[in-house]
Amino acid sequence: MREEVRAYCRAVVSRSRRFERREFHEFRRWLESTRNLVHLSVVLFVPLLVGLVTLVANTTNLSFLLFPPLASGAYLLFAHPEERYSSPLRFVAGLTVGALCGWLAIELTGWLFYAGGPGSIHAPSAALAMLLTGAATWAFSIEEPAAFSTALLAVVDDAPGFSYVLSIAVSSLLVAGVFVLWHRRVYRHRARYLYQSTKGDDHVLVPMRGDHADATASFGARIAAAHDAGKVVLLDIVESPEDVATDGGTDMEVSTATKTHASHLESYAERIEETMDVPCEVVVIERGAESPATTALGAAREANCDLIVTPYERADGRTASFVTSLFRTDMDVIAHRSADGRTDWSRVLVSVRRASDVAHSMLDFACRLTGRSGKVSLCHCIDSEYERRDAESMLAELVETFSERIETRVAHGPIEEFLADASSRQNLLMLGASADRSAVSRLLSPATFQRLHDIECDVAIVDRRYRPLERE
Repeated sequence: MREEVRAYCRAVVSRSRRFERREFHEFRRWLESTRNLVHLSVVLFVPLLVGLVTLVANTTNLSFLLFPPLASGAYLLFAHPEERYSSPLRFVAGLTVGALCGWLAIELTGWLFYAGGPGSIHAPSAALAMLLTGAATWAFSIEEPAAFSTALLAVVDDAPGFSYVLSIAVSSLLVAGVFVLWHRRVYRHRARYLYQSTKGDDHVLVPMRGDHADATASFGARIAAAHDAGKVVLLDIVESPEDVATDGGTDMEVSTATKTHASHLESYAERIEETMDVPCEVVVIERGAESPATTALGAAREANCDLIVTPYERADGRTASFVTSLFRTDMDVIAHRSADGRTDWSRVLVSVRRASDVAHSMLDFACRLTGRSGKVSLCHCIDSEYERRDAESMLAELVETFSERIETRVAHGPIEEFLADASSRQNLLMLGASADRSAVSRLLSPATFQRLHDIECDVAIVDRRYRPLERE
């Protein structure tokens, strides 16, 4: 009885750990979107900074009037870290100049006009504060919306004179210091810390199927060769003894066929190792009762591969079951459709639907394929010109995490027409498999790669499912 309870408890603990690892991995993939990282930073840092300033205010008698402009300015910094008004110098100078202009307005109008009764706000002071702030921020090119708030708050009757200006300067410096630290240590290097998924995909399994299997093997080898720890495994699946015996063959014939396949793969593996300087292994498996996709997936796990690069196949006018079955597994898969047997790709066009870990992975694969001498372009199609600004911002967030020069293009019109027109100037078109869409959505509108016709270049369809933390 005790042993059964212990076994049950161990099973529960093991299941809980797998669940925690899976949730942690999904959370990391969620953070791989720059917008999600920025939103999380706003939620965490702005309240913490306001709380820290409150603590400082309680111990040093700083004015609490600075809180509204400080909070709005801090939000602007963290929510839009790459835009014009997200400069820490502009933030500190703008808020401080605004407070200084408000204080000067009080002093100047106090000499010239009667300040009014208690509890009233002096209209000339407020008007002069706005005038001085507008002139000063314009003259010194430190336009900061929150500066007008600090200037106007200074004309409140109980404003503590010049100490209010000092409060603004000290508090804004504190916020700017935290922002600079976050921007330099976290945001600027977010690819290093967050995009762990793209650091993998360097052990590549290539099922040698179809007429252009050699081209697909070169495709997978170039992806693996970009990492020092990369390797390529060439897989061939031959008929099982039972299948051959049914056709009148013998076990000896199967063994001979297996050796022939292995010899052919080994000769090509040697060429890959010589030309691309990446280790290349050969695996030949006799097919059993399992489907070819299941056999390939098992071989990938046995060889410790985290990416399958397979030739794209069609059957009866649609994607073959071998490819669709691989797309349904928990392995990263790239289906490569070769147009002419090409083995090098210097011009790659990446089409994205939204900012995601899949989009970032496609850019990473494209940069691996082209190297430093090639050209990578990133595109997105919109249905209305009102969507252009958001689309441009989304593409900018994706490319800014890469050191390579990447062109961005936003096109107005159907994605199929744009890609068909652009394909004549590219070596490779890369797009996602749309695996996150619902069944109803797929029924109403098939995936983009299934609607592409008249594409003159190679096509690579990327499906990201790999969860390395579940395999411990």
